[in-house]
Amino acid sequence: MRKSVAPAKPGATDLSFLDKARSRIKDPFFWSDWLVVVAFIFVVAVFGIIAPEEFLTLWNLNNILVAASIPAIIAVGQTFTVLTAGIDLSVSSTMTFGAVTFGLVFTNSWPLWQCVIMGVIAGTVVGLLNGLIIAMLSVASGAALVLSDGKPRQVISEQLSTLAIGEKANVPYLMMVAFVIVLIAHFVLFHTRFGTHVFAVGGDPESARAMGISVVKIKVAVYVISGALAGLAATLAISRIGSAEPAANTSILLNSVAAVVLGGVSLFGGRGTIFGPFIATLLLQSLANGLTVIGVAAYYQYLSIGLVVILSAALVRTDK
Repeated sequence: MRKSVAPAKPGATDLSFLDKARSRIKDPFFWSDWLVVVAFIFVVAVFGIIAPEEFLTLWNLNNILVAASIPAIIAVGQTFTVLTAGIDLSVSSTMTFGAVTFGLVFTNSWPLWQCVIMGVIAGTVVGLLNGLIIAMLSVASGAALVLSDGKPRQVISEQLSTLAIGEKANVPYLMMVAFVIVLIAHFVLFHTRFGTHVFAVGGDPESARAMGISVVKIKVAVYVISGALAGLAATLAISRIGSAEPAANTSILLNSVAAVVLGGVSLFGGRGTIFGPFIATLLLQSLANGLTVIGVAAYYQYLSIGLVVILSAALVRTDK
């Protein structure tokens, strides 16, 4: 027989709501999901108050989106590897190798679309090898220097220039590409069997193996994804700077890891989102841009960003 329920006392519903709110606030996983959003809003609000005529202009906000687009794509790839309790340490070198490959075939008069495909394939190959031996950082950098003879290759293309500076409804084309990648990655992680296996491998490899999941294949696959996205990011970077640089940009690696940490992805694997690192990338670019706008020296900017990452790591629990 169903038990009767006593009528709720006045204010009981409100009290229950407040109790739930307090419980959510005390839950470290709540902050791992929402801290980056709160921080992003806070940073934009602060710089908007301090320098509204410089920071809040459409031109400057557009610059932030453009600057965040390439790191966002790299962060998506890094998220896949971190979800399996790994870190792609070769991502900056892979991106450089993809860029040099693009530049090499472009200067040999290959069609642009084939150059793009070759850049992505180059990153994918490095990602595959990286997933197999987890030791490709110096190899990819060395290969890029050999292919380019240590010299940057100029890439002049009207189509790439349009991609770099073009926009639709005030949204840069580069950010559109990045957001499409984010949406696809979100779908793959949360609506496919592969995504389920990625979380399972990161959460408990032994249990995943017992369920018939090939842990090795999943780990190799996430590095392939990271490498392919690094190759794509290389193409977008070339569209911005107009050349394929043979020197690896180590800040790419640091920024990708920072975005993953800020975005609430567990460094022990098995827990995280795609949108968290994406928002974190916007946060980092907004912070760097805002500090530049108010005249803070570059070395203080690196210090400030580093402190933000350390603080977020201290506030957000990274174990499962």
